[in-house]
Amino acid sequence: MIIGLGLTVVAFAVAGRRVWWLGRLAFSGQPAPERVAYARSHPGREAETQLTEVVGQRKLLKWTVPGAAHAAVFWGFIILIFTIIEAYGDLFSRTFAIPGIGHSPVLGFLEDLFSVGVLAGIITFTVIRLRNDPHREGRGSRFFGSHTRAAWLVLVMIFLVIATLLLYRGAQVNTGVFPYNDWAFASHAVGNWLRPLGYGVNSVLEVVFLLAQIGVIMAFLVVVAYSKHLHIGLAPVNVMFSRRPNALGPLEPMRSGGKVLDFEEADPDTDVFGIGKVEDLTWKGLLDLGTCTECGRCQSQCPAWVTGKPLSPKQVILDLRDHAFAKAPYILAGSDEAREKLPDAVKAEAERPLVGTKEQNGVIDPDVIWSCTNCGACVEECPVDIEHIDHIDGMRRHQVLIESAFPQEGATMLNNLERRGNPWGMAEDKRLEWITELDFEVPVVDGKIGQDVEYLFWVGCAGALEDRAKKTTKAIAELLHTAGVSFAVLGPAETCTGDPARRLGNEFVYSMLAQQNIETLNDAGAKKVIASCPHCFNTISREYPQLGGNYEVIHHTQLLARLVEEGKLTPVTAVEEKITYHDPCFLGRHNKVYTPPRQLIDAVPGTQAEEMHRCKNRGFCCGAGGARMWLEERIGKRINEERIDEALALNPDTISTACPYCMVMLGDAVNAKKAAGQARPELEVIDVAQLLVRSVRSDKPAKA
Repeated sequence: MIIGLGLTVVAFAVAGRRVWWLGRLAFSGQPAPERVAYARSHPGREAETQLTEVVGQRKLLKWTVPGAAHAAVFWGFIILIFTIIEAYGDLFSRTFAIPGIGHSPVLGFLEDLFSVGVLAGIITFTVIRLRNDPHREGRGSRFFGSHTRAAWLVLVMIFLVIATLLLYRGAQVNTGVFPYNDWAFASHAVGNWLRPLGYGVNSVLEVVFLLAQIGVIMAFLVVVAYSKHLHIGLAPVNVMFSRRPNALGPLEPMRSGGKVLDFEEADPDTDVFGIGKVEDLTWKGLLDLGTCTECGRCQSQCPAWVTGKPLSPKQVILDLRDHAFAKAPYILAGSDEAREKLPDAVKAEAERPLVGTKEQNGVIDPDVIWSCTNCGACVEECPVDIEHIDHIDGMRRHQVLIESAFPQEGATMLNNLERRGNPWGMAEDKRLEWITELDFEVPVVDGKIGQDVEYLFWVGCAGALEDRAKKTTKAIAELLHTAGVSFAVLGPAETCTGDPARRLGNEFVYSMLAQQNIETLNDAGAKKVIASCPHCFNTISREYPQLGGNYEVIHHTQLLARLVEEGKLTPVTAVEEKITYHDPCFLGRHNKVYTPPRQLIDAVPGTQAEEMHRCKNRGFCCGAGGARMWLEERIGKRINEERIDEALALNPDTISTACPYCMVMLGDAVNAKKAAGQARPELEVIDVAQLLVRSVRSDKPAKA
């Protein structure tokens, strides 16, 4: 008893000291009152999320085998809490029983069942780690960059927890004090193995392995507090305070001291502009760092990493975490005098730029943050709700607004947005040229939208100015006209939504453009908005409300699918083509619109749809998001070419999508493949609206 309690006191003291230090570090970050306010005002939803995400292991189970193994270990340790209570009770009395439960044979069965389940889980993890050994697989392993030694240590310790448990229970079977009948099958099986040793040896083994069980559990507690397995305790907390429904869709507004920045009053000398140093992270951001499990799911799905670029979402979090831990004594020091007394290594860590090249001794290389497409694959895959995009775009904001350090092509794009209201710098009057190519009239809003107009069609910069995207715009307009839907456009009054500026990191330019558009929309009396560009769709529907602009926004595929369902559009002409659909990230993952585009393809007679293996919530980016549309891609394989290689493997007649950015990126990749003789000359990339209009226009022949 003395030994067992002594081990416990020491372990709790060591682990408690670490937890106290971690808590101080976390709360040294910026306030995040909106997270606490949401959790308090939505207790039901938070409880549901805990049940589905934490207890139900929903995200983990998306990967069937490793998910099932993790679930077995997780649920096993919940049940095995009872065995820990019993072990401590046995220190005082060999006949101890949990009050209110006693020695129910059901409990004995469950304890043994989940013990075996945990063993099966760690065997599965062992096989997975051996098959994905980063020393052999290199970048192809999702564990590349993870702290693999710590992972192996934890697997060994989990095994020892179960081994010592079954051995001490098996010895109890042979000393006659084991309280459970044969339902505790694993314990009795171990008891049978130990029976030849005799009563005396089993009496000793009972004590030895009881103390070993407590010792291993206490050692595990300490290891958890000092390793990546902090997620055991932090994951439920991180999930509780994560964004709902997830950290996709809108970016968070810039905050300083927990308050949204007002650019007219903000002072760069006193206010926080993005993330310029690790302590600029909110406490939720710092919580993200400690919660990372290093599982590498985000890394395996990241288009930048897959195509040979330096960005690994996992490694961004680990580098920030390692830097935060190394800098912690400096952050937590109470005064300048205390900081002067710190070791030179700590002071050197404090002087490192958060974003900087290897020569500058930066924590995060600039190429890392500028490789991100904001596709959201990392956030979608993360089982503990880490918000990678917020961290990356936070660093971008500081680099753009304070350091003025960003790719030169981005400067050209921002200049065009400020001068002309579109990323290409084209004249405003060109926004209406597409209308002249139609054989019917499209109303242009002048003042208030007419009472007879149901929708405002937000054409977008690409839809109005980019030749390939203009074909989609005309197809949508023709379909709406055919269906009898009344709509109007803003024409020259429309300007860029600000998405490219915001995703690049220039919140000031975004705010300027967004407020201008909100004023225009409000003056026009817009209520219902159709958007053909998922980036415009996301910005107007989910980011403009942050600035007071609230509208009912629908993507063109959603509206067209509804019109087909209602019989207002009837595809009649067969289009005998094999079609594969590419999910735009900002329509799919960010806004969960997967079905309507596919419904439109299926509605067209003659089409044969075949999915690429990376589709829907695991779709692969075209490479245009996160303002990458206007930045040169100089490192690794081009993302759009990687996606087209995947499409070409299906030998399609047509590649379809529902985003002008995707059309441009995929179209460029197809043209490059045609020039190299690697794609059929007739292969084309079109929007689903273009496909639909071919079938609805029965008087015009379908493509051969």
